Amino acid sequence: MRIAASRPPCRWPQRPSVPSVTCWAGRSAATDLNFARSLCFGPARHHLFATDEEISILSPQPSLFVSHGAPTLMIDPSPARDFLAGLGASLEPPKAILVISAHFNAPRPTLTAAAQPETIHDFGGFPDELYRMQYPAPGAPDLAARIALALNAAGFDAATHPARGLDHGAWVPLMLLYPEADIPVLQLSISMNQSPQWHYELGKALRPLRDEGVLIIGSGGATHNLRAVFSGSYRLDSPPPPWVSDFAGWLAQHVEAGDHAAILSAVGSAPHGRENHPTMDHILPLFVALGAGDDGPGQRLHHSTTYGVLAMDTYAFAA
Repeated sequence: MRIAASRPPCRWPQRPSVPSVTCWAGRSAATDLNFARSLCFGPARHHLFATDEEISILSPQPSLFVSHGAPTLMIDPSPARDFLAGLGASLEPPKAILVISAHFNAPRPTLTAAAQPETIHDFGGFPDELYRMQYPAPGAPDLAARIALALNAAGFDAATHPARGLDHGAWVPLMLLYPEADIPVLQLSISMNQSPQWHYELGKALRPLRDEGVLIIGSGGATHNLRAVFSGSYRLDSPPPPWVSDFAGWLAQHVEAGDHAAILSAVGSAPHGRENHPTMDHILPLFVALGAGDDGPGQRLHHSTTYGVLAMDTYAFAA
């Protein structure tokens, strides 16, 4: 994508020059990574596209939900940045990565099918260095076609997009997880016209991919109120207000209890649900990742906040 010759001044809150910020959960990024390494992901199921020989040597991949925060996650020091920078090395190397991003919305499930997807800088008013960043991972057009067929067989009206690249909901966390950009990546859209339950069922249809070495990542935000971010009341290292902490804590409690029905109703039922998610785009990827994981409890691998009101939690939905 071409970079505009001029952009509006950055309205993002002031970023202090600090070497690190506090992890409000009281755990360090290193502690969270050790916790992640201790997880044992679940048993194999029927396979979709890998060969029998490949299945016999592959370890099932997890289904993750990652809070990607602001595009400046790549350049701002934070516990979430440190955690994600180490998480990729703690996982079995995937054969491919499927990202469900809050920034790819379509009326029907749509998979990116470009052989060499471009890096989309789908944001404005940020530091110039972000617009120079590229994530030149190969695409996976054959896998996209196979997933579309499988989704159609499951009752979804899926399609592929031959040209769409990777938006910042995909490439920003992936630059931290897998900076070499040598693993094939494709994206699957959310559909803002569909319900949480629909997205959960969409995730269930993706479950077999995990047994074939495909890492599934829902990329959104555990909390996402941009009006609060831009209010001028918060800085990068501001502590979270109670309305953010209460929602993030409620979500973690129900994930770790395996209460999928409660999670799907989080925006309407959890404390301050609408305040934390005035729009649904950044929580819908969570529901897909939840469905793509195993039945039962999930794990919160990391918790911290940036700009006070953005909970940067990472979850694994696999036993």
